[in-house]
Amino acid sequence: MRVRVLGSAAGGGFPQWNCNCPNCDGYRKGTINATRRTQSSIAVSSNDVDWLLFNTSPDILTQIQEFPEAQPARSIRDTAFKSIVLLDAQIDHTTGLFMLRESKTPLNIYCTDMVYEDLTTGNPIFKILEHYCGVNWHQIHTNEDNSFQPQGIENIRVKAIPLSSKAPPYSPHRHDPHEGDNLGILLEDISNGKKIFYAPGLGQIEPHIKPYMEAADCLMVDGTCWTNDEMKSLGIANKMSLDMGHLPQSGPGGMIEVLRPLPAQKKILIHINNTNPILQEDSEQRQKLTEEKIDVAYDGMDFVV
Repeated sequence: MRVRVLGSAAGGGFPQWNCNCPNCDGYRKGTINATRRTQSSIAVSSNDVDWLLFNTSPDILTQIQEFPEAQPARSIRDTAFKSIVLLDAQIDHTTGLFMLRESKTPLNIYCTDMVYEDLTTGNPIFKILEHYCGVNWHQIHTNEDNSFQPQGIENIRVKAIPLSSKAPPYSPHRHDPHEGDNLGILLEDISNGKKIFYAPGLGQIEPHIKPYMEAADCLMVDGTCWTNDEMKSLGIANKMSLDMGHLPQSGPGGMIEVLRPLPAQKKILIHINNTNPILQEDSEQRQKLTEEKIDVAYDGMDFVV
């Protein structure tokens, strides 16, 4: 399987348009060593021709322009993206669908019934798209035997893993969490058995998740915050990282400790918040990740598993 990181940042991207934290301010002034990032999304392929898109960020048009293989130009209107998998209904993972409205065929979208409900009620993207290209919805089930092969994608099976999390703030059931509000994904290359565990939003390592992480050859997991109080300490928000559904990297039980014993050859942090010091490439936090053999995703990162 080949993986292309289209976007690697959390909601708002980096630098965030209205933020003057040390990272954003330092990037604009050129006083830190960091790289611009768009909001998180990845694409996966088994043949370098047909691609499966995970989430559609508001930055999707820029991401496509920076990924030439997304436009194979076989006809007057064309795309390499055969299907789309939505892991949740968050604004930064779904509003890019509006940018794909010129599709000449209905968008092939896979998501849970909870995400479908949010995208037809609280934020009715799917209903709006019916006036443009339309949506061909495929329900992702969250029971044990729920793996599927997306339409148009060869040799890749997708297994959905429900994660504990809240629905988006606009959701009618924001304060009544349901299974299917947020997913992790296990991708398997049918041809060679290689596996990728992908979870850009991961607030806790629940018992049912561990076996999938242990079986993966590559882990792409939540890299939002370095510390639990990161946003609060900067005076940006009162919520802790864990309150927002994101396990911080440092501290007891943090992502570094979780990843350390796992056998995966590749360990990658993605969905990185603009406040996270790991964005500074020469920071002591980045050095700590290097020592732990943990990579930090960046836009355009491209690798094979």
